[in-house]
Amino acid sequence: MSKQPQVGAKKTGSLKGISVLVVEDYPFMVDMLTAMLREFGVGRIIVAENGEEAKDLIRYSFSASGNAIDMVLVDWLMPVCNGVELLQWVRGNKNEQIRFLPMVLISANTSERVVKTSRDFGANEALVKPVSPKSLSSHLAHVINHPRPFVKAPGFFGPDRRRQFREINFNDRRKTAPELVKEYHEQL
Repeated sequence: MSKQPQVGAKKTGSLKGISVLVVEDYPFMVDMLTAMLREFGVGRIIVAENGEEAKDLIRYSFSASGNAIDMVLVDWLMPVCNGVELLQWVRGNKNEQIRFLPMVLISANTSERVVKTSRDFGANEALVKPVSPKSLSSHLAHVINHPRPFVKAPGFFGPDRRRQFREINFNDRRKTAPELVKEYHEQL
């Protein structure tokens, strides 16, 4: 497992230090999301209308400018470059800082397939529209305060998708090779 760099708010303890990129093509949703983020005290809010515009903003933010984006809220379905395509670009990026960028996918489609697909492509969280302030703040806080370790496996790079880590208590009945050989000879 790979370790994820800390989000700005985790470092500072305040949302004033966090920078959020909102990628959404519907102006009403942009207004709603940015109003909620401002109300939460988010320090810097940047808006992109599609994934291609977001790629340019992300590249620029991680260049010498020093104003790196801490988190991306991205709509699932957009023209030009949709949320899943942007997510794939981020998780496959050669720049380590970009690759570990927390991504929250937002969709009006409430199907389980959307949630699973977003996680399969490496989203940290998935939100369903209409987004309530309570839901957005809880997902934002979860991404910031409980970052999951990243996993690199064939065909996947992103946050560990397991939601619960439970210890399993059971009697291990497996036998070692020497025990199996001994048991075999005893049966002869």
